[in-house]
Amino acid sequence: MATASEHVLPPNEDDARWAGLSRAELEAYWMPFSGNRQFKDDPRMIVGAHDCYLRSADGRDILDTLSGLWCCSFGHGRSEIAEAIGRCAKELAYSPPFQFGHPMAFQLANRVRELTPDGLDHVFFTNSGSESADTALKMAKAYWRLKGRPEKTRMIGRIKGYHGVNVGGTSVGGIVGNRKHFGSLMESDHLSATLLPENRFSRGTPEHGVHLADQLEELVGLHDASNIAAVVVEPMSGSAGVIVPPAGYLKRLREICDKHDILLVFDEVLTGFGRTGSDFGATLFGVTPDIMTLAKNITNGAVPMGAVVSSAEIYRTFMDNGGPDYVPEFPHGYTYSAHPIACAAGLAAMDIFEHDRMAERAGAMAPYFEEQVHQLKGLRHIVDIRNLGMAAAIQLEPHPREATRRPFEIAMRCWEKGMYVRFAADTIQLGPPFIVEREQVDQMCNILADVIPTID
Repeated sequence: MATASEHVLPPNEDDARWAGLSRAELEAYWMPFSGNRQFKDDPRMIVGAHDCYLRSADGRDILDTLSGLWCCSFGHGRSEIAEAIGRCAKELAYSPPFQFGHPMAFQLANRVRELTPDGLDHVFFTNSGSESADTALKMAKAYWRLKGRPEKTRMIGRIKGYHGVNVGGTSVGGIVGNRKHFGSLMESDHLSATLLPENRFSRGTPEHGVHLADQLEELVGLHDASNIAAVVVEPMSGSAGVIVPPAGYLKRLREICDKHDILLVFDEVLTGFGRTGSDFGATLFGVTPDIMTLAKNITNGAVPMGAVVSSAEIYRTFMDNGGPDYVPEFPHGYTYSAHPIACAAGLAAMDIFEHDRMAERAGAMAPYFEEQVHQLKGLRHIVDIRNLGMAAAIQLEPHPREATRRPFEIAMRCWEKGMYVRFAADTIQLGPPFIVEREQVDQMCNILADVIPTID
């Protein structure tokens, strides 16, 4: 089988144009979460994608080991989604979402309701995971106000948690690099991260650390439950480096929240629709939150979209306290909420998810993926490997002078060898599309095995 660097597509007449942007032309675009100076001195342009590959401007097929950004999990270039988008763009490119609707929004909401755990019944559409996080926080605060308990405003997140980049999500998030530039945002507290030395090189759910959930009791003791609105956690923290909850941890959080009348919010933007090998992290761990946030795979990354799914109790509280029936019960939303093209993409993506049994496919490949990734243990610089379902992280010992340099250099050398990997802080993160084959898993691990020891 050809390696990714050998797998070269026929030249495309547009490639030269994309590859030939001048340095001055590159300056107009302020790139997100990127070293703009380094990139614009050495651009890495992607001009196409299909299946498990990205196409570079120099005509190479680059093995995609992160499903884009965890969002193209059903594979790139799905014709079913492209055709649905095209049909919708011709028929209904936009529809105002305030006080008017279009059928696809209701169809997609019902599909999402059918897939999410029982008890999560009402779907509010957003345009991203970040918007979903902030929507969930506003929903939680408004819920308690409508219940006659307006003092319940405090939010509790978790160290190393990631809930997008808007003000609320950044506040409850716990990744230092995402917070330090912005000063005080929204008042919140944070539980400890669940990374423990005794869990290093765990395969799947680690054994130790359920006691960390009891820190929530300490925060209740500090603030009193009467002031706490919600606890917001990811079933598995992806962006911080695939941090898997210890056995029993999420169930314990649920118990404490129930005991003290605190809402539990699961951020399933990354874990939703199959990444763990189950439909959702909530499904895998047997814990149903009061609110779930979604995005990414809801459209397979083809069109920006997110969703917040709430319990019937939360929804009914808004409906029962809405005043005249023509007045918005929840004065919140976006110009592009339930955008028709996003809904068309979402319906096609849900067809793929269900008909191609994507969660089952991820679950079937997960044991092989786990075995191959853990074969990297013992390589120079590697201090931990963690995995769950079709997600894994390789944690590296920090560089003595620049702590985050090693992951960056590894990612750049992998790109040269025909593979895209996600690097962040001290980790290399892997989350390939669910359609990945064993040969491609072997390929990604072989490239990493070649590259990692060569880094200083």
